[in-house]
Amino acid sequence: MTALALAVLLAGCAVGPDYVRPAMDLPQAYKEDGPWKVAAPSQIDSNQHWWEAYGDPILNGLIVQANAANQNIRQSEAQYRQAQATAQLARASLWPTIGAAAGPSRAQTNTSGTPRLADTYSVGLNASWEADIWGGIRRSVEAGDAGVQASAASLAAARLSIQATLAQDYLQLRVTDLQKDLYRRTVDAYTRSLELTTHQYDAGTALRSDVAQAETQLRSAQAQLIDLDATRNQLEHAIAILVGRAPAAFTLPALPAAAGDAGDKAIDDNAQRLQSSLPQIPTGLPSDLLERRPDIANAERLAAAANANIGVARAAYFPTLTLSASGGYSSVAFAQLFDTPSRVWSLGAALAATIFDGGARSARSDQAVATYDAAVAQYKQTVLGGLQEVEDNLSSLRVLDQESAVQAQAVKAAQLAERLAMSQYQAGTLNYLSVVTTQATSLTNQRSAVTLLGRQLVASVALIKATGGGWHAGQPEPQAQPLATR
Repeated sequence: MTALALAVLLAGCAVGPDYVRPAMDLPQAYKEDGPWKVAAPSQIDSNQHWWEAYGDPILNGLIVQANAANQNIRQSEAQYRQAQATAQLARASLWPTIGAAAGPSRAQTNTSGTPRLADTYSVGLNASWEADIWGGIRRSVEAGDAGVQASAASLAAARLSIQATLAQDYLQLRVTDLQKDLYRRTVDAYTRSLELTTHQYDAGTALRSDVAQAETQLRSAQAQLIDLDATRNQLEHAIAILVGRAPAAFTLPALPAAAGDAGDKAIDDNAQRLQSSLPQIPTGLPSDLLERRPDIANAERLAAAANANIGVARAAYFPTLTLSASGGYSSVAFAQLFDTPSRVWSLGAALAATIFDGGARSARSDQAVATYDAAVAQYKQTVLGGLQEVEDNLSSLRVLDQESAVQAQAVKAAQLAERLAMSQYQAGTLNYLSVVTTQATSLTNQRSAVTLLGRQLVASVALIKATGGGWHAGQPEPQAQPLATR
């Protein structure tokens, strides 16, 4: 009873340092806080699926499919369940172990030189409990719980990564559709230019070289249109894998073709033709990343688990106290097994300590401290990396917004130059080489405008991912379910 009282008195003691989140010297605001374009304002937080802010029902459906069928997410879900089981295993050590035994035995004994052969029957219960005097088991439970939280954050990070990759691939595919439509309209315009030049050559008002230049320009545009098919196909295949389907069983229809020629104002309506639009992205303060980025939360929880493991290692320096009890019946006659004289019981306490281990405990303690130091460094590096990603994408959106405005002006100027050059050529006041030059310049600027739109959309997704995608540390992770089939 003395040992039991001592165990109760020391129950609140736990060796090893109590965990405190590693301190970070964070700035008060982001460097890149300048104006950048926002469209279709929509709050992105933990109460809304961030991808819905783009307003594209096809994208919404694809991400729902990925959440349900992506194999990387399934793998992270299984690892989350594994972490939960590991934590439960550690918590089970806080409770006594109770067992039951029953059975007969036959043995020969020798008492006073007289051998005797007899049967023995027994049935009983036994229990043992290791008193967590020094808190080693509680530190193990603490490490297990931190591991579960780290795994939940890892699952959220995996899901966010898949969602962001899918959104970027989808948006790039849609931009590729815009580029293909631009080249289709360009090919139509170049075909008419070739016909015009051919007619003028037949009439003796144009040179054979004009026809050759017109045909060269047309074939070059056709080749670039064909090349875009490879880009679109690869993006479509990537999306198929992300939603858990074979590429052969997945198809995304192209955007409807725009009306008009490549030289008209249709190029200015690319953003309107896309079902997706740039959302407003509230970045918050730099300190918000500590709660909103799952990879940072994962690194912080791993540091907490490593800190708890220091206590586990240091508890090995102290003796362990094990309390045991057993009771039951034992008799040489089965018929008398449950009679009162057959009752047996025992109570005991054992105090065990390692006297010499060649420095093994010291090495394990040093190892645990080093692991914690590495986890803290990894946490701080993850925070710094998160700050860099936010700054990078804020900068990209600001610069791309300015570049897009200037590029739109370049497109209008190039389109005007193209129309004027063609009119002058038809009037016989300009050679065809000048027409070809202005057409090539116009096409290049129009394609640059589409490319910039795509870069803006991709950067906006990257910024949402960099700010955590609406995930918040400490929010409950839905219970992951095992696969239905094995």
